[in-house]
Amino acid sequence: MINKLKRRFIILAMISLAVLLSVIVAGMNMINYSKVVSDADIKLAVLEESSGRIMLEDRLNPFGDFEEYFFNDEGFLPDHRGPGKHSMSRDEAEESRFFMVSVDESGSVLQTYTDRISAVDGDDAAVYAAKALASGNGSGFVGDFRYAVSDSDNGSTLVFLDCGRTLDSFRSFLRASIIMSLAGLIAVFFVMLYFAGRIVRPVAESYEKQKRFITDAGHEIKTPLAIIKANVDLMDMEIDNGVSGITEGLSISDNAADNLRENLGDINDQVTRLTGLTNDLVYLSRMEEAENSLVLTEVPLSDIVSETVESFEPLALEKCKVIDADVAPGIAIKGSHKELEKLLSILLENAIKYSPSPRAMELKEDEDGMPALPVIETVLRKEGKNAVLEVINGTENELTNEQLTHVFERFYRTDSSRNSATGGHGIGLSMANAIVNAHGGKITAHTKTGHDFMITVTLPAI
Repeated sequence: MINKLKRRFIILAMISLAVLLSVIVAGMNMINYSKVVSDADIKLAVLEESSGRIMLEDRLNPFGDFEEYFFNDEGFLPDHRGPGKHSMSRDEAEESRFFMVSVDESGSVLQTYTDRISAVDGDDAAVYAAKALASGNGSGFVGDFRYAVSDSDNGSTLVFLDCGRTLDSFRSFLRASIIMSLAGLIAVFFVMLYFAGRIVRPVAESYEKQKRFITDAGHEIKTPLAIIKANVDLMDMEIDNGVSGITEGLSISDNAADNLRENLGDINDQVTRLTGLTNDLVYLSRMEEAENSLVLTEVPLSDIVSETVESFEPLALEKCKVIDADVAPGIAIKGSHKELEKLLSILLENAIKYSPSPRAMELKEDEDGMPALPVIETVLRKEGKNAVLEVINGTENELTNEQLTHVFERFYRTDSSRNSATGGHGIGLSMANAIVNAHGGKITAHTKTGHDFMITVTLPAI
């Protein structure tokens, strides 16, 4: 249990840290990418506004100087779109690599401008333009080129800006942030692995003390209980022989003897009940201690289930109930024969105790016209690499999901008013849970209709 607690603590801490780092890395890179796109769009907006003049000048004077014709005295591309708009400085323009493509309404290329980029010629520019137009968007990316489309009466002009450097910088930052985050996760994992034992140590010590107390107290209680029971039996024998150690030399009427015998019987019943509770608590504590040390060998689970069901059939008939077993043959697992028998006994005993009695339900008729007794279903089958055991019984009172989440807790009962009527101590399913955990399996409880109780045990099969 402590190892499970450590694993859950480490897993929860790592998941929380991974989510936090993912949010931080994603946020930083989204902001970074947005900045790349925003800066590119600002430059594209200036180039797009000047595209008509640039394309016209290129046709009239194909050997002209870009700077001579398009920068003003302050060193900026002229801003003709009004106050508050962005413009591009001479340095920014010289660093920018861009090309332009003019197309008609049918998409045919009319003119290309590639003077400001050496890696793209006219044919390449036409291919990029075709891809951009095929996307149907007014702006976007084609490879590492950010483009913008401006429509006119005669067609459209597409301006492409080379964002390769900024995108490479963005990708480098993305890779670095992911690598650093993973490195941080790995480092934190080893730190958590080292300190997890110290963190859960107080819980582990408390848990160990609790188990040790139950075991020690159980052994201490057994002796006085055995003495009390022996004395009760002796007194009962003396009453039967007409002699009482308590009333030596006095005559006891038959009436008083009967009353005394009845009281001794009550004491004997409670001693037996307390002895059973003590034994169950000690067994539960030992099973939890043996969760990682139980010696497991290959055992025939199908045979164990069949034999245990057969041994419980007389008890079920005595309670006017029937056990219906559907056991697939040949299923074997790694386990303890004794503990698996104990597991089946707990589940069947629990089902017999808490399934409704014939008096509490309307009995249907079977094929022979006789009243059909309440049925307890026991199913064993193989699913993939697992052996699945199900024990299903009906219930008088309706079960809720809230109740089912507590059925494996110690001393929990869905109906505490039935304690004296059914016997038991409310820790049977806790012992079943400990046995299943010791075998590396899983046990669950659920209901389909609210008036049926299904225990499902899943164990690794061979």
